[in-house]
Amino acid sequence: MTPAPVKPTITPADLEKIDIRTGTILEVLDVPGADKLVQMRVDFGDHTRTVVSGLKQERHDPAGELTGRQALFVVNLEPRKMRGIVSEAMLFDIGYADGVVPVLAVPEKPVPNGTRAG
Repeated sequence: MTPAPVKPTITPADLEKIDIRTGTILEVLDVPGADKLVQMRVDFGDHTRTVVSGLKQERHDPAGELTGRQALFVVNLEPRKMRGIVSEAMLFDIGYADGVVPVLAVPEKPVPNGTRAG
């Protein structure tokens, strides 16, 4: 893989707008009629959210591989309906944009759910 060019410079204020938090994936379900999508229920400490992500074809057993794992999520995106399910956050993974089989962006060691990145 050849790394992509660095994106245009942003200000610290731009970066402050993105709210990335840790969450524990409690459950992973297939999305009926979708080839790529799974539905996750994620614990963010003081609440849970539904997150829909296109990772079904990237993993042999999404539920077995992801349930119980802590990962990073962008939590302040506008909710988006996919295949009739409202996704309330975005899984923050590494590799997809570069054509690499994505991996989870995870904390080095467990931290409380809802802990902010940055």
